[in-house]
Amino acid sequence: MAISDNLRGALYMNLSMFAFTVNDTFMKSVTETLPLYQTIALRGAIAVLGLLIVARISHGFTLNITRHDAILILLRSLADVAATILFLSALMHMPLANLSAVMQATPLAVTLGAALYYKDQVGWRRMTAIVIGFVGVMIIIRPGTEGFDVWSVIGLASVLAVVVRDLAVRPLSHAVPSIMVALGAGVAVTLMGLVGMAFQGWQPVSLPHLAQVGGAGIMLTIGYISAVTAMRVGDVGFIAPFRYMSLMWAILLGWLAFGNLPDGYAIIGASIVVATGFYTLLRERKLRLARGPAA
Repeated sequence: MAISDNLRGALYMNLSMFAFTVNDTFMKSVTETLPLYQTIALRGAIAVLGLLIVARISHGFTLNITRHDAILILLRSLADVAATILFLSALMHMPLANLSAVMQATPLAVTLGAALYYKDQVGWRRMTAIVIGFVGVMIIIRPGTEGFDVWSVIGLASVLAVVVRDLAVRPLSHAVPSIMVALGAGVAVTLMGLVGMAFQGWQPVSLPHLAQVGGAGIMLTIGYISAVTAMRVGDVGFIAPFRYMSLMWAILLGWLAFGNLPDGYAIIGASIVVATGFYTLLRERKLRLARGPAA
C-alpha cells in the first residue's frame, strides 16, 4: 500500500531522532571508561567514512564550491565542533533525558536568533511562546537549587552553539550538496578529537568499546541521512514537530541503559518547552501558507 510523502517524511524523522538518541546513549556509556576526545575521534572516523560512501553513491561529492560557501561551511563546522564538545561534556554528567529536554529549546532559540541576526519578523505570539519555552528550560535546570551545576550551563551553551551552526548555513548556495556540509562538520569534529587526544592521551580500546563507538558512528550517519531525507520528501511544517520524538526516545533509553528517569520538574519543564515549540512551528507554517508560494 502506497503511503503519502508526509507520512514517509514523518517516519524518516522518527528514525533520525531514534538514531541520534541511540548515538547519544552509546557515547554516554563509552565515555564512562574511555577518554572523551579519543571517543570523538574514533566515532568521527567511522561517521566520515559512512558519509563519504553516501556521497560517492549519491554523486554528491564535489570540491567545486565558491569561497563564500566554503567560509560558511567552515563557520558551521567550527560551531559544530563547539556544540559537540559542549553537548558530550554535559552528557557525561547529566541524565540523558534531562539534557535532551534542554536541547528541545533549540527550535525556539533558532527562531529568536533568526529574528535578531537576519531580522526575521517574529510577532508577539511567537515571541511570547519563545519566552515561555525558555521558562520551561529554567524549570528543567532549576538555577539556584542543589540540582543546578556547571554542566547545566554547559548544556545550555551547546544549544547556543547549535543555533550558530544552523543559522550559519542559511545564506549557503542551494548548489552545495547537503552531504558536503555534513562532511565538513564530520571532518572538523574528527580533527578536534585527534587534537584533544594529544593532551588527554590514548587508552587501549576493548571489543565492547569498539562495538559502542562503532554503533555510535553508524547511528550518527543513519540519523543525518534520515533527517535530510525527511525534510526533502514532505511538508516541512508537518514533519518538523516529529523532532520532539527525541525526548521520548531519550527518556526510554535513559531508563533502559542507565536506570534514570526525569523528575517532576524536568517533566513539567520539558512539557512547556515542547508545547511552545509545537506552537511556534505551527504558527510559522500558518504564516507561510498565508503568504503563499514565493514569486
